[in-house]
Amino acid sequence: MRNPLQEQLLKAGLVKKSKVAEVAREQARLRHGKAPPAPSAEQAEAERVRLEKAERDRALAAERNAQARLHEQRAQVRQIVEQNKLKLIGEIAYAFTDESVIRNVLVDETVRKQLAGGALVIVRHDQGYAVIPRAAADKVYARDAAMVVLDHGKAGEGSTDGADDDYYSQFKVPDDLIW
Repeated sequence: MRNPLQEQLLKAGLVKKSKVAEVAREQARLRHGKAPPAPSAEQAEAERVRLEKAERDRALAAERNAQARLHEQRAQVRQIVEQNKLKLIGEIAYAFTDESVIRNVLVDETVRKQLAGGALVIVRHDQGYAVIPRAAADKVYARDAAMVVLDHGKAGEGSTDGADDDYYSQFKVPDDLIW
């Protein structure tokens, strides 16, 4: 026995008789069909192993992606330094510390003043050091701050000398200590 809606659709010519029969068979199968069998212990174990492997693969892919990003950032830093480094010619040894070891680079008087003022920055480059301008140093900071060895421009931002001066300004200095 067909659905009255199916009869109307057939008379109107909107559906074919074969399509109506196919839908009727599908509905009957769903009504009288059995539920799928419960998965066996072996199938459950296989699914668990498959999920664990997928999770391991995701973790490995995330680690590979992180390594690739780190490698890409280092390459960008190397390129920035290579494009912006200054040619160092001079006879003044400018000393600085790198990981508690005193190092020096030979510079002229103008470069020395710019380094001291914070307009130029010293960064690690290959096996040595390079001097780059502040704008390039900001790009290097964004990618890998550990590459910057000496930056007098950033050193003043973190110090609390101004706070100490404000605190001690409230005390009067005795006349005999001013000389």
